[in-house]
Amino acid sequence: MTPGPAMRHLLARAGGALRRRGRRFRAATRGSATVEFVIVFPVFAFMLCSAVESGILMLRQVSLDRAMDLSIRDLRLKVLPVSSNDRVALHAAVKARVCESALMIPDCTNTILLEMRQIEKGGALPSTRAPCVDRTATEQIDPDFQAGIDNQMMLLRACAVFDPLFPGAGLGLDLTLDESGAYALTSASAFVIEPS
Repeated sequence: MTPGPAMRHLLARAGGALRRRGRRFRAATRGSATVEFVIVFPVFAFMLCSAVESGILMLRQVSLDRAMDLSIRDLRLKVLPVSSNDRVALHAAVKARVCESALMIPDCTNTILLEMRQIEKGGALPSTRAPCVDRTATEQIDPDFQAGIDNQMMLLRACAVFDPLFPGAGLGLDLTLDESGAYALTSASAFVIEPS
């Protein structure tokens, strides 16, 4: 069945109107900046979050390493006024010295765990990583903290835990997190206690 002249005229008008609207739509530039913004903004936001997260992470790592170096110098030279026989007091003094020097570690006394042990000359370093604060536990583990004597090689290790700034974006997605949602930074150094 072929359409009548009136129907053909109506279809021609509708087709012409659709073609005109299509040409106007293709030529219009309203909203094009919005489309570009929606496509590009997530990429820049991801990069910005990664840059901030990695910058803070590096500042905290450098701060922890520097604090460890200063504390080890004081231990080696016996500047810390603690008897080597009192393990608890020595641990508290070393931890206080580390936290005093670690300016970029928030709530240092609760987020850092120190371990110090003797290393036999020619012996192997511990194969496990430094123990860290477990924020999900009701009681923290008692770290191995041994006092040394003159000419003894010692290993001091520290582990500090932090919450990522942007856990769902950028570098925060790639960090290895524990059960409480924190990542750990560690620092370790071996030293020999100077003779008196």
